[in-house]
Amino acid sequence: MKRTRFGSRDRLSRDAAELQRLATGLSESGGKLEDAYWESQLAETVDGLLKNGAEDDINIALDRLFEANPRAHDELADMVESRAETHQVEFQGQAFDVLLFAAPVLAWSRFSIPASSLPKSTLQTLTVQLGAHVFGADARLALADYLFSPDQLPRSFCDTWQLTRELGEAALAGRALTVDSSQMPETNRFLSDVRYLIGAMALPRGQALFRWNEKDGSKENSLKEWLKQGSPNLEPLLTGCAWEPLLPDAYHAACRNADRLSRGYSVKASIAFLQTTLGLMPADIRAVVGPCYDRRMEEYRVGLGPKNADNIYHGIVWPLLGAEDENADVAGEIEAALRETGVKDVIFLDHRFPMEFCDDCGAPMFPNVEGELVHAEMPEQPNAGSSQALH
Repeated sequence: MKRTRFGSRDRLSRDAAELQRLATGLSESGGKLEDAYWESQLAETVDGLLKNGAEDDINIALDRLFEANPRAHDELADMVESRAETHQVEFQGQAFDVLLFAAPVLAWSRFSIPASSLPKSTLQTLTVQLGAHVFGADARLALADYLFSPDQLPRSFCDTWQLTRELGEAALAGRALTVDSSQMPETNRFLSDVRYLIGAMALPRGQALFRWNEKDGSKENSLKEWLKQGSPNLEPLLTGCAWEPLLPDAYHAACRNADRLSRGYSVKASIAFLQTTLGLMPADIRAVVGPCYDRRMEEYRVGLGPKNADNIYHGIVWPLLGAEDENADVAGEIEAALRETGVKDVIFLDHRFPMEFCDDCGAPMFPNVEGELVHAEMPEQPNAGSSQALH
């Protein structure tokens, strides 16, 4: 996934320098034929680095280009993502394209949002529904038998490249991929989060990848049918949660879309949480919004509390994504999301807040109406349970 990068002091290797040269050439190309030349050269170089596990060379090149040549940075990032999530293979004398995909699910809960292994029967049914409503008619599918949290997704381009190959083999063999859940990282606990079904599709080269690539298909209809047919199989996996499936797509595109949509979803979840937990109606909530900076503006933080007091009961982190910066109308999006839930008292502060976190629990600090960053504290309640620990 593309991330904001800052300059690195690491020494530039020969491979990293070559990536920079090729990406710069592609960014300066004047036509499709020249594009094809540079893309071929760049793809071959990226493939070799991914195969050899040269993650550092890739990241150093991206670091340098981010500041020196943003357009070349984007060309390189697009190429690395593409080569990590796709594969070409010969199987039984036929050429197949393999694509790693993700099916995100937005969820929120007063308790824990599950990240767990999937029963065999659920895997089989979900695979059938994805094949019928999301992917092309000739696609062969395989799912990993685990519902992933963001903390458990591949941590690098090289890890993603390896997973693409493992799931591609499983798709061609007609089986699911077994995940060793004992090796999974611990999942951070949030009120609102994303869960992912991860899989791969393999299809004969040149055929339609997705249902909406076919003449009688559309993304709108694919999503409608996935919601209708896939939801009953997701429900047992998300006990105690409110949840909303998103349209499955190529891995990096699906993850980016989930990142973007999860911000507004977290606003809805937080207001619903305060309403169901405290009986605090949206019209009685005050939202205080402030920008937070490190070397640049990184995120907005939203403190939520009663409009007739200075308390902050809960908070929302709204990170900037992709090309967003302080000049983008992110504040307008936040205000629209809050007002959509029924919150009328929305205050924007002009302060440049630091990225402060609680020294004891590591939770982010949120702005109050006095322009201070404070710890969000729910009021004492009988039988409050574990929901008080959510951030």
